[in-house]
Amino acid sequence: MKKRGRFLTLLMVTTLAAGSLMACGSGSKETGNTQTGSKSGDSIEITNVSYDPTRELYAAYNELFAKHWQEENGQEVSVVQSHGGSGKQALEVANGLQADVVTLALEGDVDAVKNAGLIEDGYVDEFPLDSSPYTSSIVFLVRKDNPKNINDWDDLLRDDVGVITPNPKTSGGARWNYLAAWYYFEKQGQSEDEIKESIKTLYEHVLVLDSGARGATTSFVENGQGDVLLAWENEAFLSLDEHPGEYEIVVPSASILCQPTVAVVDEVVDKRGTREVATEYLNYLYSEEAQRLEAEWYYRPSNEELLKEYQYEGEGNTITELPENHKWIITDIDLTNIDHFGGWTKATEKHFADGGIFDSIYEKK
Repeated sequence: MKKRGRFLTLLMVTTLAAGSLMACGSGSKETGNTQTGSKSGDSIEITNVSYDPTRELYAAYNELFAKHWQEENGQEVSVVQSHGGSGKQALEVANGLQADVVTLALEGDVDAVKNAGLIEDGYVDEFPLDSSPYTSSIVFLVRKDNPKNINDWDDLLRDDVGVITPNPKTSGGARWNYLAAWYYFEKQGQSEDEIKESIKTLYEHVLVLDSGARGATTSFVENGQGDVLLAWENEAFLSLDEHPGEYEIVVPSASILCQPTVAVVDEVVDKRGTREVATEYLNYLYSEEAQRLEAEWYYRPSNEELLKEYQYEGEGNTITELPENHKWIITDIDLTNIDHFGGWTKATEKHFADGGIFDSIYEKK
């Protein structure tokens, strides 16, 4: 079944968030029978600040959760969504955007909110699997028939290949892209200096450095820029879904297991009285019903048994159309994880902080 157009969803979510978030500035909004806290009210509202590509997932999940909360508590719940580059979103929350929960692209961005004093230490252990209810990976989206014959990371170093990827300074997905490339070149036996040169060459071929993953998808799909998009799996599969016959997914030989991280924003929920509903909102992401929904929107469920149900049964590293049996997850790939880079604190300091490796290799055009 064809998914809803992502750009219509983007417009709807952005419109909702713009109106509602302006009213959330005080953190204690109360309009009619909508309350921010007490379950004695007819309804309750929370805000989920997330990263770019989760717009469609949470549009669907919020309906699912609202039904669950109503059945369990006899109360209506509405969820205001905010989306953008993950690093930028974390900064917005740290600077006062009233989020009851954050569902960001990586633990390092949630750490930025914690370091601002809004989330208590130990949030990673509050929910299962390091508070990562679903995962993803980084793949290549190319145009039909792969005219530039792009099959792996080293093809991105060719002078005839134009690359689209977001900015690692503002986008969590972009940081996963960067680290996946770094891992590949490391596996090729390159020294650190050689890896830096390879990464520098790759970014010299980047035509547009958008602030977030969805903007990068727009540059590639809607605006026709570049030969390859470095993309989250879900972004790539949505492109196949919405534009059948126009794109192909190429799975590189090595990539990284991306672990988006969720957390309750302790200072906000305690002030607004929304801790119970906010906690259940994140906890329910691990339910079987929600895990299946996540897989339907091309996120890898953390439930290992469900993951197997969606395991790809085709051959080769190229997917030209959505599998009719809905089995889309390719597992035959060398996947590293953030532990390989010493965790997010170390990886951020080395690669993405001001004056880090990315700053040293990327020259603005």
